[in-house]
Amino acid sequence: MPLVRSETGRGVATLTLDSPPNRNALSTALIEELLAALAAADADDSVRAIVLTHTGPVFSSGADLKETAAAIGSGRPPITRLGDVLAAIWEGRKPVVARVAGPARAGGLGLIAAADIAVCSTDATFAFTEVRIGVVPAVISATVLPRLSSRDAAELYLTGATFDGARAERVGLVTAAVAPEELDAAVAAYVAALVRGAPEALAGTKELLRQPRTDRFRHQIRALTEISVSYFGSDEGREGMLAFREKRDPNWVPDGAA
Repeated sequence: MPLVRSETGRGVATLTLDSPPNRNALSTALIEELLAALAAADADDSVRAIVLTHTGPVFSSGADLKETAAAIGSGRPPITRLGDVLAAIWEGRKPVVARVAGPARAGGLGLIAAADIAVCSTDATFAFTEVRIGVVPAVISATVLPRLSSRDAAELYLTGATFDGARAERVGLVTAAVAPEELDAAVAAYVAALVRGAPEALAGTKELLRQPRTDRFRHQIRALTEISVSYFGSDEGREGMLAFREKRDPNWVPDGAA
C-alpha cells in the first residue's frame, strides 16, 4: 500500500501522507514516495499548485524513531533524506500549501515551514521535541528558522514545549490558523488564488522569496544533516529513542522532575 497518495485535478496536485498506523512518521519509504510525488507534480505542466495533507488524526510525528534506532551505525537513517524533501518543497517551482488538521512534531514541522503557505486548525498542536530525546532540530532549521523570530525559536527549540495553532500563526510557523470546520474552505481559497497565477510568474516569485539562494541552501542542508545524524547516533540520542519507545523518562531527567 502506498504511504503517499497523489491526486491531480483542476490544476492542483494533492499529496496525502497516508501512514496513520505510525502517525505519518517520516520513514525512509514515506520520504522516498513523497520525493517522487513532489517531483512528478513539479514536472506536470497541468499543475499550478501542490497541497500537502494527511490522513488520520496526526499530520506527522516526525522521524520514524524505530527505523532510526535500527539504522544508526548499520545503515542510513531516514533523517539523511529529510533534507532532500525540505529542499524539494523549498526549491520547487510550484507553490506548496500545507493543510494541517492535527498534531505535528519535530521533522513534521520542517515540512510545514518549507511550504509556501500553511494552514492549520486551531486545535492542531506543535512541538520541537528533539531535545527531549537527546537530539537537535538541525535539518529542519533550514526551513524553520527563516520563519521564526530568534526569541520564539530559542523558547520553542530549547523547551520542546507544545503549542497550539494560534501560537503557530503568531510566530510565523503557519500562515493561518482557523476553526477545524473552516480548514478545507481556507485551503481551497488559497489554492483558488494560486491557480490564477501564471506558471512562470509563480516559479519566478518563489525564487525571489527564497533565501538563502539554492547553492547556499543545499550546502546548509548537507551540513545540518551531518549534525542531526551525529546526535541521533550519540549516547544521548540512543537513550532518548529507547526511552521514547519504552514510554519512560530518559536517564538525564532529574528524579521528581515534572
